[in-house]
Amino acid sequence: MENRKSNLALYKLNRSLHRDVGYLTVGFTLIFAISGIAVNHIQDWNPNYSVSRVEYKIPAVDVRGQDEMVAHVLKHVSLTAPVKSSFRSSPYELKIFFDGSTLTYNIQTGVIIEEQIQERDVLFDMNYLHLNHAKKIWTWVSDVFAVFLIFLSISGLFILKGKQGIKGRGAILTLIGFAIPIAFLLLYRYF
Repeated sequence: MENRKSNLALYKLNRSLHRDVGYLTVGFTLIFAISGIAVNHIQDWNPNYSVSRVEYKIPAVDVRGQDEMVAHVLKHVSLTAPVKSSFRSSPYELKIFFDGSTLTYNIQTGVIIEEQIQERDVLFDMNYLHLNHAKKIWTWVSDVFAVFLIFLSISGLFILKGKQGIKGRGAILTLIGFAIPIAFLLLYRYF
């Protein structure tokens, strides 16, 4: 009887802690999950920045000096920001850098390609946290979140009793949850 009361008290404590830690981690989980999806597809798109391209055509001019060439290009574009730097990437191409944008001028064709880079709203900040660019105390906060996830995983095993819990259906689902990443690890790393 005493053992049963003790088990019931542990069961209730586990449920309460699982619930409260779960509430605490909702924001973290959404940030890390959304950022994780974005970063998983980094080969398909830039999850931090959007890049827009505009093409102009200006009269080609035979100017030899780089400063004169930069001045010629700037007369024909609407950028008013100060030039950070410029260089000739090839005999026929000049690159001009601004804060947040780049101009590439083809000296032969007179074509200018303007690329503007902007941080993606919200997603940039999520990735900033997820990839731990903040460092410092955020590293410890992220570690605590990881410990909370470990706790949620283990405590979740004991939320339900009987056939629906870890002694029945829960065991099968838990094994599947381990088998899937192991199968992919074996497939991609060792075969």
